[in-house]
Parts: sequence; C-alpha cells; structure tokens
Amino acid sequence: MLSVPVSGSLPRDRVELAGVAALMGLVATMQISIAAAQILLAVAVLCWLAMHLSRAERLEAPTFFWPLVAYAATTLLAAGLSLDPAVSVPDCKQLFLFMLVPLVYDFARGERADTLLSIIISVGAASALVGIVQYGILNYDNLGRRMQGTLSHWMTYSGTLMLVICATVARLLFGSRDRLWAAFVLPALLVALALTLTRGAWIGAAGGAVVLLLAKDYRLTATLPVLALIALLVAPDALSSRVNSIGDMSDPTTRDRVAMLEAGTAMVKDHPWTGVGPDMVGHVYPAYRTATAVQANNPHLHNVPMQIAAERGLPALVCWTLFVISALVGLWRLRRHAVAGPLAAAAAGSIVAMLVAGLSEYNFGDSEFLMLLLVLLTLPFAAARTPAPSR
Repeated sequence: MLSVPVSGSLPRDRVELAGVAALMGLVATMQISIAAAQILLAVAVLCWLAMHLSRAERLEAPTFFWPLVAYAATTLLAAGLSLDPAVSVPDCKQLFLFMLVPLVYDFARGERADTLLSIIISVGAASALVGIVQYGILNYDNLGRRMQGTLSHWMTYSGTLMLVICATVARLLFGSRDRLWAAFVLPALLVALALTLTRGAWIGAAGGAVVLLLAKDYRLTATLPVLALIALLVAPDALSSRVNSIGDMSDPTTRDRVAMLEAGTAMVKDHPWTGVGPDMVGHVYPAYRTATAVQANNPHLHNVPMQIAAERGLPALVCWTLFVISALVGLWRLRRHAVAGPLAAAAAGSIVAMLVAGLSEYNFGDSEFLMLLLVLLTLPFAAARTPAPSR
C-alpha cells in the first residue's frame, strides 16, 4: 500500500510517493486513454530518475529487461540503416515504453503489486461493460463496425481484454484476495471479448487459460470444451460464423495472412540483418506482395516474429526471443513465492496469450497492449522484492 510520509520526511521520499501515485494513475488509464497514460508515464519516469539520482542508486530490473534493452539497440540500428530513416527513426519513440519495467520494479514493491493488479482487473471490467453496451445498443455488431470499448481500435481493445482475462483467471485460481470479485467480473470480460469478433484474441485467451488451468490442476481443462459448446449454442450468428472461419483458407483474411507471411519471408531474405526498417513494411509491401494476396497493401504482417524479422532484422528477433524466454524462466522461479506466485501466474498466462495471438496479429507493436503486457510481466518481480523502507 502507499506509505504516507510523516513530518520531517526527506523531499526524495515525497518524490517517490508522487512516482507511485503517477504509476497508479498510469495503470488506471492505460485501458482508457493512451494520451493520459503516456503523460503519467513521463511524470513517473521523472520521479523515478529524481529518486535514483538523490539516492545514488544503480538501476535494477528483472533479468528479462536486458534482452529488451538489446532489442531496443537493434531497433535503433535498424532505424538508422532503414530504407527510409526519416520514417523509421520517429517510430522508435515506442521504445520509451520499456521504461515501464524498471519503473514498476521500483515503485510496485511488495503489496503494491497486488493493488495494481486489482486496478487492472477493475478497469478492464468497466471497459468490458462499455463494449457490451456498444454491441447491444449502439449496433457495433458486425465486421464493418466492431465494438472498441474505451480504446481507439477493436484490435487493441480485444488484445487488452485478452490480457485482463488471463490476469483475472490467474487471480481466481491462485489468488488469496479478491477472488470473489474476479469471479464476478470474469463473465463480462469473456462476453466482451467474444463480441469483438476477434479470432486471434479468442485463441490467445484460450491458450493463456489452458496454461493456467494446467498449472492449477490439469483436470480443470475439461471445462473448456463444455464452456465453448455452451457459448456456441447461445452465440449470435455473426460470432458463430467467425468461429467456423478459423483456419478456413477460403476466408479472405486467413488467405491474406498466409500471403503476408510469404511477403515477409522475402523481405527477410533481402534484408536479413537490419530489415527494411521500423514502420517500413507498409511502404515496401506492394513490391513483395504475392499473387494470392487479398489486400493491395498492409501496414504490418499480422505476425509478431515475422514483423520483427522483416522490419528490424534477425538479430532483433533473437533479442525478442531471449526476452520471452527470460521472462518465462523468471516467472517459473517465482511460481511458489507466497506474494509473487499469483502475480507470476497472471504474467505467464498473459505472455502465452500474447505469443499465441501474436501469430495472427502484430500485438507487440500496439502501445496500449505493450504497456499493459510490460506492467503485468513486471509486477511479480516487484512483489518479490522487499518493500522500500519508510524514511
């Protein structure tokens, strides 16, 4: 919980308190407004820097942060050697979001981490209700007009719902507090995700849930087919048709995703070391477009590993892979920790969901999604730290 400075506290402790407050505001707004969340991120980073400088402390972060730093370095190199640096260099501003990792690691120690997860789940539930109202009342109920909740795009919305569902299931299965609240809001989250008509997010959420159920008790996975059957029986026609189109090569979007992989493979062959440059895939796609492609152009390749390799090069893909492996290994080590264990389950489910959904969508490049993912990944490592002493 927040430590309130007593009379005579040093200014640097008030700076830390301001940083914690900014972080909590950031976590509360990142599913609502990317602009507000990024402003609060800047405030929190300034407080974090001031705190470290005043205490002459060295930077500490979970192990998975260092492959992210290497990924950022390879991205900057790819931007400098891009086919058009004027396009690629500005795109690198998203790397600033990686500062969330050391920020959360310092400001969310101990019980604060669990409080932040409660905020994430509660805001996600409110966002789910907004989406359900959009679907049921405002006619956001078809592929041409999909519900987007409190965010600017339905893909972003479905991706954040997917992560919140994994966090909620983890708290329900492994948590020691607020499990009743998790059980209460989970149906709304599931309904909202289903109504987004986003197949990749459906499969990603299922993948994350399977991992969590297996970790708790493998027999629980038997509930998934039953729940899926019930959902299909009561689902509207638009949802049923989307389910039936999964893996159907006659479906235009499925066929186009295969064509994007073929185009991406050709880009990697031509530019294996630094790629075509960040944010350049859309510019060069027409030159690599195959005869089976549906869309004339695509801004990205709807696949995280392929997108990274094509626009940033194979070294960047290696760094990203090391980030994922390092995060999973660290979470495995925390699985039995009394405080961090439930948070580690939430993070593990989230990263598995990201990987599964990332085979059909470039979710790692979505700022709102990336912010939520990095916070969820860092919370268990912060919870495992000794709380900062009151000064």
